[in-house]
Amino acid sequence: MRTDCGCGCGGDATRTSAFVRPRFFAGQLLTEDDLSLLLDYLTAKNRLHNRSLSGPGVVCGLGVSCDPCGGGTVVVHPGHAFDCAGNDIVLSCAERVDVRALVQERRVGALGVDCQEPCDDDGTRRYGLFVSYRELPVEPVAPYATEEPCPATGCVPSRVQEGYRFLVKCGDFEDHRHNPGTQLLAALGDLGRADQARGRDQRLGLYLDALFAASLGTGRTFRFDAADAKRYSAGLAWLEQNSDGEGPLPASTAREMTEQVRALASAVARFDTYDPAGQEQLTGEYPDLASVPVARRVLGSACDRLSDTDLEAAWPDPLHRTIAGAVVTETAARVVPGQGDPDAPLEVRLVAQGTPLSHALQAEFRVDLALIREWLLGRLEQSAGLADCALRTEVAAVDVPSLLPPPPDRSTERTTIADLQQIAEAAAALTTAVRRFVTDAACATLNPPCGDCADTDVLLAYVELDGCDVVRVCSATREQVLPGGSAYGEWLPKLYRLRELAERICCRPLPRYRRPELPTEGPVPRPYADGLLGDWPRTGDLEEMLSLLLTPAPGETPPKALHEQVYTTPSEVTDSMQELSMLRTQVADLTAALEGLRAQLGGAQEQVSRMADQLPERLGPRLEQLEEGPGAADPESPEPTDPAKPPVKRTRPARSRKPGETP
Repeated sequence: MRTDCGCGCGGDATRTSAFVRPRFFAGQLLTEDDLSLLLDYLTAKNRLHNRSLSGPGVVCGLGVSCDPCGGGTVVVHPGHAFDCAGNDIVLSCAERVDVRALVQERRVGALGVDCQEPCDDDGTRRYGLFVSYRELPVEPVAPYATEEPCPATGCVPSRVQEGYRFLVKCGDFEDHRHNPGTQLLAALGDLGRADQARGRDQRLGLYLDALFAASLGTGRTFRFDAADAKRYSAGLAWLEQNSDGEGPLPASTAREMTEQVRALASAVARFDTYDPAGQEQLTGEYPDLASVPVARRVLGSACDRLSDTDLEAAWPDPLHRTIAGAVVTETAARVVPGQGDPDAPLEVRLVAQGTPLSHALQAEFRVDLALIREWLLGRLEQSAGLADCALRTEVAAVDVPSLLPPPPDRSTERTTIADLQQIAEAAAALTTAVRRFVTDAACATLNPPCGDCADTDVLLAYVELDGCDVVRVCSATREQVLPGGSAYGEWLPKLYRLRELAERICCRPLPRYRRPELPTEGPVPRPYADGLLGDWPRTGDLEEMLSLLLTPAPGETPPKALHEQVYTTPSEVTDSMQELSMLRTQVADLTAALEGLRAQLGGAQEQVSRMADQLPERLGPRLEQLEEGPGAADPESPEPTDPAKPPVKRTRPARSRKPGETP
């Protein structure tokens, strides 16, 4: 069953084509409509080829030079050009163009408004000299009488003369050349927001394997090998020489000390994951580990000095700054105390991999995930021509963990396995989605779009006037038709390299994140996260392709940035969201407390029921009275006394004495 699928489902055309040509046959009555249709078909096809295969611009000639006689005129030499509608503009001989008259014509047409100062001013003005395609009906003839109900009166033009006219413009002119970087920016949106999302995605990617390994290997031993012993010895030696002292540290020293603390803390944390027998065996294999207590003391001193250091001055990048703060906070809380922190196995194993996760960094990760997901959904909603059809649905289905209120300074609150796994799952999905989206956007730039034709004028040269005289003519930067089309002119220096990179990354299977696989027995082999606090260079075929697209080659016009309105969330809204998150946490705590009270009340009622069953039957009515309340009537109880009357003193009945008992 055939369904409606656009302009056609393959095979024979199912809809009317944009081009219809006449079909002649013997005995056909030809009218002017048939002949006009043939002419329109050939003209339209020729224009289509001109604008699609060649593009707008100058084909040859049409040079502009100064008039030998000077003044406000220039000379336009013979040549050929295409406008963006595909019309041929042909100058068969040189022509003098009065620029002053064109400026005056423009002023009159614009209600007397000029780009710059009047003609008699001494200032220099710059205009663009354009040529525009024109059609002029000529050679009128008187038509023969016909049976038409409304015949034409008088003469009718029998020819259409193709011509041109010159005009001047000022300001920014439309550039029909296709720059692939412009198309890439249209997909990525605001480059600042795109870099922010990709930077946070890159930081999550550095932590991703470590998060899964810590959540899957809770309680497991993380292998300590020769590389860890080397980092231990080098870090301890450096810190013993540089951690003592007072006063703020220089920025360079603070950065180096933070890196050494991270390396030494990683080695000690791996040592702490072993049981006493394993630690004794490691000490025998690596004798330097006998100084682990000294290493803890040195780490404590280094953390104290770094705590008094201005992290903002040492780490200008906020993404690195939070990691540096996590190094200091987690080292002081998990490694400096003897035998680590047995109550925080997740945090200790993250430190062991060189990827400490503090409370503040965990809160930032949650914000990062929400920001990346929001950016991806926004770009997928606005970007046209993308080929990864399932990406938007998959991004929308990612379960991003809820935001946390801003944690206190140097908070050491521990995380849970569930929270850590939720962050890792969302990070794995979104980091893969970012790579898929950027790859798709980069690959789509290799297909130049059909250009819009809002302005059919062809730029010939830039003309500078001083007063009323032309003083300079420049035609070097105009659009020029090249082999393969002017749209490809920007590609020539890098087209072959782009195609080579596209063969490697485009139309390949979708990337998928693979969790680290941990052995079922024995210590867990996990690498140390080198370069976590250093620069994060973006390398690989995709990054090279993005650099080629966005970096102008010598002589290439720069890509046009997308100017879109960016909505920034006010600080009041952000604070309200954080307060709402805190209220949700409090409501959850109150709900748990209420459930506990309900459980206690149920237990108390059950105890009362068991006691009632154990008491004598005669106390049953009294218990019912007590359960009903103090106002319940008791038939055996005395009448209530009047408060106005004094209470009657009851006498105790006399008791008979036993023989021999004294009164």
